[in-house]
Amino acid sequence: MPPTIGVFDSGFGGLTVLRALIDRLPQARFAFLGDTARLPYGSKSRRTIARYAAQSAQFLVREQGAEFLVIACNTAIALALDAIQDAVPVPVLGVIQPGAEAARAASQTGDVLVIATEATVHSHAYLAACQALGLRAIEKACPLLVPLVEEGWTNHPVTAEVIEIYLNELRSEAAQRGFNPDTLVLGCTHYPLLRSLFQQAVRPGARVIDSAESAAQAAVKLVNGRTAAPPAGSSAETQVHCFATDSVEKFERLGSRFLGRPTGNVELVDLGG
Repeated sequence: MPPTIGVFDSGFGGLTVLRALIDRLPQARFAFLGDTARLPYGSKSRRTIARYAAQSAQFLVREQGAEFLVIACNTAIALALDAIQDAVPVPVLGVIQPGAEAARAASQTGDVLVIATEATVHSHAYLAACQALGLRAIEKACPLLVPLVEEGWTNHPVTAEVIEIYLNELRSEAAQRGFNPDTLVLGCTHYPLLRSLFQQAVRPGARVIDSAESAAQAAVKLVNGRTAAPPAGSSAETQVHCFATDSVEKFERLGSRFLGRPTGNVELVDLGG
């Protein structure tokens, strides 16, 4: 039997993680939950985020039979990973640690830049993960990028200019602190849609780390280490079922842009208050 993998985000940006997972585990069954009724998580207390994230994890495990969980929400991982792990009896993987590990593997200088949302940067989760691996990191919140992505301006001159401004500010801080960064970590699940613009904006030779891709690669190792390989020649079609706690129409409209394919009918679910 193909494994069932649950993927959770406070919105639909985590569909970039699901997209990367589908590319690598096409024979798996996926259940994606976007807690759109209660976003943004970043404005909530740690206790509230933990409660919301635990409820979402339990829905995916108890109701959808998820055998593995991938938390595609940087805020939930940064502030509620322990609560999620306590809430469900299955392996839980986030996007932050794989992103930091990919940065460690890519960097020659040991100095990296991390861009993310205000909430993720305020948590310093990426900074801690990088430092634990011997990296020096500088984090920066880039609040204009998420609305630009959701507006569909993923290849727009305005977006390119905003990215250049943010990166110049980071480079200036790095120079002041004596850092020599050669790696940029995209610490938000919206940012993979801007990867081509980031590749154009970084200095020659610099590496861009897509935390969605890194998380998917880590998930493949986890799943393949715990499940039997599919029979040779097996060609089962990928099963994807999406759920949202609100704004189903918006999810279906914008979600396909993140997923790279139609989301299909998104089912509305109520997780309580």
